[in-house]
Amino acid sequence: MRPKNLEKEEAIRSIALQIIAEEGLENLSMQKLAKAANVSPRTIYIKYENKEDFLIKLFIDEVIGSYEKAVLEKFDPEMPFAEGVKKLWANGFRYFKENRHYYALMQYGKSSPLLNKAYQERGIREGDFFAPIHTFFSFHVKAGTIIKLPMEALRAILFAPLLDLINEYFEHTQRPKQIITDKVLADCCEAVIKGLLK
Repeated sequence: MRPKNLEKEEAIRSIALQIIAEEGLENLSMQKLAKAANVSPRTIYIKYENKEDFLIKLFIDEVIGSYEKAVLEKFDPEMPFAEGVKKLWANGFRYFKENRHYYALMQYGKSSPLLNKAYQERGIREGDFFAPIHTFFSFHVKAGTIIKLPMEALRAILFAPLLDLINEYFEHTQRPKQIITDKVLADCCEAVIKGLLK
């Protein structure tokens, strides 16, 4: 890709994330994006089939890598189980609090059937992302610390409650009282830990 085209591509992605952050994912349209980026809609459609294709590629290129890096900060797959889960939750919660627009894309990416297609096109396999978390679970299953479940189930038990709590956190930012406090988050994390321990 030529430098000028690369700059244009980065500008389109940056503006898309800004629209998502300010107006919500549902209010992003290719026409609105083209107008805000000062390009024709045709320019966007040369690279992307449609809005879903754009969002999935944005998710893979912008969100998943930075989310993985943030979640795994100061995490070691051989940490004691409770300590490791608390670290993953603290890192994940902080990341999404600071990147709300990425959270919207994460939710979209999880529910879109195009995600698997995008992974296949890029040659991304199960475990290519978050491999240390898979190692962490395998380590603790083998050590007899936690119950044995399929990796997908363990990941869901670990992350689904956290993502729902983050959603609740954002829902309450405009209300008089924030119900997702540090204590509530810590108590929920403890409940997840206890639920997985043998």
